[in-house]
Amino acid sequence: MAAHTHDGIDWTTRLTALRRADELDAEAERVIARRLVRPLPDKPTVVDVGSGAGGMSVALVEALAARGGGTIVLVDAVPELLDAATTAARAAAAYEADTTTPSVHVRPVLADLATERPADIAGPAHLVWAARVVHHLPDQRQGVAGLVDALAPGGWLALAEGGLDMKFLPWDIGVGEPGLQERLAYVRAEWFVRMRESMTGAVPLPVGWNIVLGETGLLDVTAFSYLVDHPAPAKQAVRDWAVERLQWLADVAGDHLHPADRRTVARLLDPQDSAYLGLRDDVFLLSAGTVHLGRKP
Repeated sequence: MAAHTHDGIDWTTRLTALRRADELDAEAERVIARRLVRPLPDKPTVVDVGSGAGGMSVALVEALAARGGGTIVLVDAVPELLDAATTAARAAAAYEADTTTPSVHVRPVLADLATERPADIAGPAHLVWAARVVHHLPDQRQGVAGLVDALAPGGWLALAEGGLDMKFLPWDIGVGEPGLQERLAYVRAEWFVRMRESMTGAVPLPVGWNIVLGETGLLDVTAFSYLVDHPAPAKQAVRDWAVERLQWLADVAGDHLHPADRRTVARLLDPQDSAYLGLRDDVFLLSAGTVHLGRKP
């Protein structure tokens, strides 16, 4: 399967950035994984849809191991990402006492959720986790319905979508006009609209995720949000992440970003410039994500 998915993104080029983001999100993901795994039956089956570089896969493996084990199925459409997630998850799996048998079994599945039924490749599951993957499918409502089909009776769907834009720059960075972060957020939103519109067979979704979960028949629909907070002065990993994030924003913005802002971004990305983002002490990372939950009758 090609690395270019329905969204036209070459995810193989994003692997390093995904791994760095996983490193910075690790503590929040551990908290989320423990919360989601807690109500599940013994030795449950958990499906990580769109497992990416494997950050949440590792957190789910750790949470399952802490309560006696189980099975985790990793699903991704990009072979390189699936290999990365599988390697990370298997490295995190604990072993049963005095054996070489892992307490958490890791099963990778290469699949395109727009054309293959999750129930056929990964179900029935006690928990399906899908983080920032459904909005990359042409028909998001159909995608959610497919994830629900993969649930066992009483199983939970956890859909991580939405939240607040990531912030990492001060309002005035001393280069160009103040408010660069906000203008970058605006052009990113425009890019997202273009990305959705360019998908073959794209279907609008003019309602909130809670409505979608309710329409698929899930019960006890609710949500919770979480913070990823690395305040300034941040460790070098945050600065490196910020450089990668700014480069990506500049790439997706293209000519939609004002020429003056493009010149500012070029200075921030130049390691030889005094304004280089990777050396600034006022870089930070603050983001808020939302997890939408529903239980299958």
